[in-house]
Amino acid sequence: MPGPILIAGGGIGGLTAGIALRRAGFEVRVFEWASEIREVGAGLTIQSNAILALRRIGLDHAVVESGRVLGAGSVRRPDGKVLSRGDLEEIGRAVGAPVVAIHRGTLQRLLIETLGGDAVETGREAAGYEEHAQGVSLRFRDGSRVDGALLIGADGLHSTVRARMLGDGEPPYSGYTCWRGVTEGEPALEENTETWGRGRRFGTVPIERGRVYWFATLNTPAGGRDEPGRVRSRLQEIFAGWHPPVADVLAATPEEAILRNDILHRLPASRWVEGRTALLGDAAHLMTPNLGQGACQAIEDAVILADCLTRDADPAALLQYQARRKARVDAVVLAALRLGRLAQMESAPARWLRDRLLTLTPASVTRRQLVRSIRWAPG
Repeated sequence: MPGPILIAGGGIGGLTAGIALRRAGFEVRVFEWASEIREVGAGLTIQSNAILALRRIGLDHAVVESGRVLGAGSVRRPDGKVLSRGDLEEIGRAVGAPVVAIHRGTLQRLLIETLGGDAVETGREAAGYEEHAQGVSLRFRDGSRVDGALLIGADGLHSTVRARMLGDGEPPYSGYTCWRGVTEGEPALEENTETWGRGRRFGTVPIERGRVYWFATLNTPAGGRDEPGRVRSRLQEIFAGWHPPVADVLAATPEEAILRNDILHRLPASRWVEGRTALLGDAAHLMTPNLGQGACQAIEDAVILADCLTRDADPAALLQYQARRKARVDAVVLAALRLGRLAQMESAPARWLRDRLLTLTPASVTRRQLVRSIRWAPG
């Protein structure tokens, strides 16, 4: 190609795309808006489909060894009663790869080390781009610009590249906010659990080094803020009386380590590609986190994009990438949205019926559904 492939965004999707493309022989430059890439965020669940995608570029073993393989998971009521349980080890064997939980910072550091720091430039916030006959120019907030053969917009939920391509505004609010954190020290957990209450949820996931990643959701108007110094105590009030280890997990999390973000999403877009530019990850298909597939689908995007360009090193390959990915990802986006609405129900009769159906669904049916949803689908 006449010039490098430019990637706007140094998150999980952008870094994985950089690795996949570099290993396929392409010159790559990754631009991250932050002044430095630090261990920020909380935990991620790398489902079996993403581990299989990483296997295509030789990264599966490194990710598995850096994280924590999950053996079982359950959905519960606030009193601790199990509504549904899944054997994740059995599902992993059926699919051909385990389910791994890992701190986002751990995964990001691994990806940067694999890609090579020379390919990543920090403090470079994208401001726009222009295409021309021989390539594409990416502009930055500081007024500088770079030229390349192609541009991949992996710049997240508030993507500048998407805004220029689709002009569809900011993503809408899902109706619930989310707090996230990682414990330091006790308690040590062996199983990941999600508990569904009245318009609120609490989830715990064991990750590497004996830590626990947790999240908490609440139906509330958009844009809410917590009183400084009272985030943890507020959560302790919201989830008072819930089954162990909810209280212990909150107590073991430093106040300053608790993050809060409103959950945003987008309905499937009509396209992700225009000329020499393609969207990837959240910039293409922002989804609610209810299936744990946001980062996983970005990883799949990256591997398939590199495969398409390897087969045909031409801008037309971007359309093939879109064709191979879009139907699968659109289905995941809508499934995650539906699950979130189900889990965040407030009506008592609706919640009773929901919980009853979960309890009565045979484990074999749940297993088949999970296996079908997390199989690697290269398109």
